[in-house]
Amino acid sequence: MANLNKVFLIGNLTRDPELRYTPSGTAIASFGIATNREWKSSDGEKKKEVCYVDVNMFGRRAEVINEYFSKGNPIFIEGRLQFQQWETKDGQKRNTLRVVAEDFQFIGSKTRKGEGPDISDATDFNNNQSVTPTDINDEEIPF
Repeated sequence: MANLNKVFLIGNLTRDPELRYTPSGTAIASFGIATNREWKSSDGEKKKEVCYVDVNMFGRRAEVINEYFSKGNPIFIEGRLQFQQWETKDGQKRNTLRVVAEDFQFIGSKTRKGEGPDISDATDFNNNQSVTPTDINDEEIPF
């Protein structure tokens, strides 16, 4: 039987990324995103629902997330679900389901935190080449 654990999300950051490092030096960015869903109920009433998702990104991508993204920025995330369980100091069992992001795409303009729209030193992570905003073709974006 085949298995698949793949997640694609488009949403807005709910908080600024938190960057930390493991003892071995691996960067970890933790942030949240909110995805919105709108539909009409059977009686024609417009309904809205927001889903909040915790996300972890590792390595150089985590550092880029921390450098370029802040609360409110839109983002496209590709990753997998990870279930975690633990026990609190007082013996209560806790669990959470989060997304471990493996890749991301900028949506909208790309800027460093607090700067204007020019980001000539962004990196294309698939082949480690420098990318400028003029190198990005809107037709290549998969949504």
